[in-house]
Amino acid sequence: MNLTHVSKEKQETLRKKMESFDIHEKDIIEKFIRSSGKGGQKVNKTSTCVYLKHIPTNIEVKCQRERYQAINRYLARKILVDKVETMIRGKESEEQQKIAKIRRQKRKRSKKAKMKMLEDKKKRAQKKKDRSFRPRSEDFDS
Repeated sequence: MNLTHVSKEKQETLRKKMESFDIHEKDIIEKFIRSSGKGGQKVNKTSTCVYLKHIPTNIEVKCQRERYQAINRYLARKILVDKVETMIRGKESEEQQKIAKIRRQKRKRSKKAKMKMLEDKKKRAQKKKDRSFRPRSEDFDS
């Protein structure tokens, strides 16, 4: 896999990740399709859309995110590896971890946590209010 628009480090990282999940180039069917949509004449004349099919897992990927075929080839392989990883690892996969993190962030707070947060807010507000208090000269008349 020699991609001119993608750095050597990224290519090497992807190659190692493919090896770790036992994905070989010989097991991938690669086709190039003429892209559609935005991009103008360049996109309409060249086949920049990349279609990959991993034969052992029967996973199909289509990528036309970028204008260049080389970048789309890299991105399609990256997506393929992510899908295979999700299939193999399930809950442990990075994608599943991201989804779980978002769920935790969106989850409703418990009553105790909510009360504590509100109490902290009140304390902060009182501190600010105390800072803004400026004594006037009539406050010192004795």
